[in-house]
Amino acid sequence: MALKQISSNKCFGGLQKVFEHDSVELNCKMKFAVYLPPKAETVKCPALYWLSGLTCTEQNFISKSGYHQAASEHGLVVIAPDTSPRGCNIEGEDESWDFGTGAGFYVDATEDPWKTNYRMYSYVTEELPQLINANFPVDPQRTSIFGHSMGGHGALICALKNPGKYKSVSAFAPICNPVLCPWGKKAFSGYLGADQSKWKAYDATHLVKSYPGSQLDILIDQGKDDQFLLDGQLLPDNFIAACTEKKIPVVFRLQEGYDHSYYFIATFITDHIRHHAKYLNA
Repeated sequence: MALKQISSNKCFGGLQKVFEHDSVELNCKMKFAVYLPPKAETVKCPALYWLSGLTCTEQNFISKSGYHQAASEHGLVVIAPDTSPRGCNIEGEDESWDFGTGAGFYVDATEDPWKTNYRMYSYVTEELPQLINANFPVDPQRTSIFGHSMGGHGALICALKNPGKYKSVSAFAPICNPVLCPWGKKAFSGYLGADQSKWKAYDATHLVKSYPGSQLDILIDQGKDDQFLLDGQLLPDNFIAACTEKKIPVVFRLQEGYDHSYYFIATFITDHIRHHAKYLNA
């Protein structure tokens, strides 16, 4: 599948690139960012996928998080896709910031008119990794995933739905129990329909209750002054309780004074890169 390079910038000895391609799953052109550390010039490196939050594109993470130095030092290829299909001309896709464009929620939609394009779950777990593995110097056996907010939800469900696929998972302020929060109810009813039993297949708190899989160490950072935490959109306590019950190790750090922004992410991003490097470079 043809990749068109959009940009390339040297950063901490490596290259931050952005590419465009025609997505089969999403039936539209999609952009993704990929950072190639210096080590990738000579050997295959582990792949770390980042999933962004509501309203974001592939640009937010690569320009705001400050992840490059740690990724360069640990020799990680970091891939950051967009958050939804773009320009599909679906009626209503641009009407609100928390549904449609920029708000794919990392599910495979089953409802009209969304089901033809809004297949972000299959895109990030199947199509994009196949594209990355075929075109970049990565070791497919060493893959991890992390994300923020809606993307934290995405990272958690991708890891929980695919035992053994990812060596590690982490999240910043993830939407932990979307079936119970306003964002999740809006997105899931639109993409997945009225049958709430189908929603649970994309809810980390429900998935963890039936997780059969291999050892998974989960790291979550959450700002204590995050307005969306206070508004009941994130519900981390429900997820932690489910993990505790299943004896799945989760490190949850409530960070005093921090909000939901990229200032918060930039503060702790190196911890998360190290978390993944521990498993990816083992």
